[in-house]
Amino acid sequence: MPAQPRALVIGGSLGGLFAGILLRQNGWRVDIFERVPEALAGRGAGIVTHPELLDILARCGAQADESVGVEVPCRITLDASGRPVGELAMRQILTSWGRLYALLEAQFPAAHYHSGYSVERIEQRGETVVACFADGRRAEGELLVGADGIRSTVRAQFLPAARPLYAGYVAWRGLVEETAISPATHACLVDRFAFCLPPGEQMLGYPVAGAANTARPGERRYNFVWYRPAAEDPDLADMLTDASGQRHDVSIPPPRIRPAVIARMRHAAETLLAPQFAEIVRLTREPFFQPIYDLESPQLVFGRVALVGDAAFVARPHVGMGVTKAAEDAVALADALRDARGLASGLQNYERARRGFGAKVVARARHLGAYMQAQVRTAAERAMAERYRTPEAVMRETATPAATWGAIA
Repeated sequence: MPAQPRALVIGGSLGGLFAGILLRQNGWRVDIFERVPEALAGRGAGIVTHPELLDILARCGAQADESVGVEVPCRITLDASGRPVGELAMRQILTSWGRLYALLEAQFPAAHYHSGYSVERIEQRGETVVACFADGRRAEGELLVGADGIRSTVRAQFLPAARPLYAGYVAWRGLVEETAISPATHACLVDRFAFCLPPGEQMLGYPVAGAANTARPGERRYNFVWYRPAAEDPDLADMLTDASGQRHDVSIPPPRIRPAVIARMRHAAETLLAPQFAEIVRLTREPFFQPIYDLESPQLVFGRVALVGDAAFVARPHVGMGVTKAAEDAVALADALRDARGLASGLQNYERARRGFGAKVVARARHLGAYMQAQVRTAAERAMAERYRTPEAVMRETATPAATWGAIA
C-alpha cells in the first residue's frame, strides 16, 4: 500500500464517524460518504451508554465524562396503576443520538465528510477499491468500510441473501420536553430508567439531552420506547402504508404515518400503560415507530471491503448495544489494520475478532425480546419468554454492558 493509504467510508452516521476518526489516527486518509444530502444532526432519539462506549469516545478525542448525557442512579418498574413494583440500583448515563453525533462530528474534518453520495456499486481492481455513486461520481482507495446501516447497499452487493428478519413487533418512540411534564410524573420518571410491562409488551423511558444537546435539569427531554406486537400481515403492512396508499418497506418517515395509526397507539397507551407513561405518550408531538429486525452476516470482509456496525449485524434494541458495538467494530478494524503486516491479514484478523461477538449480541437480543414475539413456537422459546417477563429480570438484563452478560443457552 502507499505510505498514506486512503479509506472510503460509506455511511456518515455514528459508526462511520467512529471508523473514520480511528483510521485517521492510524495514518489513513479518510473520506466519509453519506447518502442523505442534508445534515444528520438532530436525528434519532435516546441512546444507552456503556463504559466501553465512553472509553472509545475518549480515544476519539471527544468529551467522555458525565456531561455526555444524563446520569440516573436506578431503575424502576411501574404497574398499570402507576405504583412501583420493583426497583434496582444501577448507575448509567443516558444520552441522545444528536449529542453523540455532535461530539464525533467535531473530531472529523468537514472537508472530508461528503453528503448526498448514494453508493450504487463497489468495484475492486487489484490494489484498489472503487465506490461508484448513483450520480456517476466515483471515489478510489485502498480500503472501503461499509457503515451504511440496516439497509446497507454495500452488504447487499456482497451478501444479497443476508436480509433483515422481522421480529414480529414494533417499537413506538418519542421525545417530550422536560418542562412539559407534570410535577408528579416528573418526580416519578425523569431521573430514573423506568419500565412498564403490559401483557406481551414493554414500555421503557429515560431522560436524555435536550434540543441544544444540553443535559442541564430543566433543558432535557424524556425519551420513551414502547415495544408492541404487530403481525407482519396485515398489521405491519397497514402501519407502513401512508395516506396516499404508498407502502414503505423497512420503515416509514414519521410525517407520513397516518393519523389513524397514531390515534390507535395513543388510545392503547391510555388503557394499557401506567398513568405516568400514558402522559408521556399524550405529550409527544410526533411519535414514530420502527419495525424490529435482526440480521446476522455470515461474512464481514470481501477483498478490500469490510462491514461494521448495523451493516454487519443488526440486534434488537433490548441490548442497548447498537452504538457501542459499532464503536467497538471500528476500534477492532483500526487496531487489526495497524498491527498486521498487510491489509489482507489485517482484515482477516478483524473478521475473526468481531463475527463471533456480533452473533452473540444478536442471540442475546432475541432472548430478551422473546416475550414480545407475535408467535412463540417452541418450548425453549416459551421458557425464555417467561424468564424475561418479570420486572426483576427486565430491569436486571435490559441494556446492560456485555461484561455483565451470563451464558446464552
